[in-house]
Amino acid sequence: MLDDHNQQCPVARALEVLGDRWALMILRDSFDGLRRFSELQKNLGLAKNILASRLKLLVEAGLLAQQPASDGSAYKEYVLTEKGRSVFPIVVGLRQWGERFLFEAGETRSQLVDDREQPLETLQVRAKDGRVLGPENCRRRVVRHG
Repeated sequence: MLDDHNQQCPVARALEVLGDRWALMILRDSFDGLRRFSELQKNLGLAKNILASRLKLLVEAGLLAQQPASDGSAYKEYVLTEKGRSVFPIVVGLRQWGERFLFEAGETRSQLVDDREQPLETLQVRAKDGRVLGPENCRRRVVRHG
């Protein structure tokens, strides 16, 4: 539950949904095309009860939707919603930060590439006019939504 200070903060609200490691790992695997509980469980090595609770939270938050399996079997699949797909730049940003700061030279790691097998451009925060921005160029202000 958010305190009064964090009630107006979009970062705090986002972390209420995405702040759990497993939530982001499930979404990462969903971006890679995994849809079934068994696929996610096998890939993540996560206990079934923990996976079930995280999937339930992601469905309740509107990031994933549950639907009948695409192959017509009795299984259910978890598919990304538009809200879930919009988390992709966050996951890419975390990946790029990890690539830059958390691996030693020569250490094996995975790499995200585009549909032409090219590495992605490093994400940057930009102003509407195209300028690259850092924390020193930005400030928060309170606005009323709607």
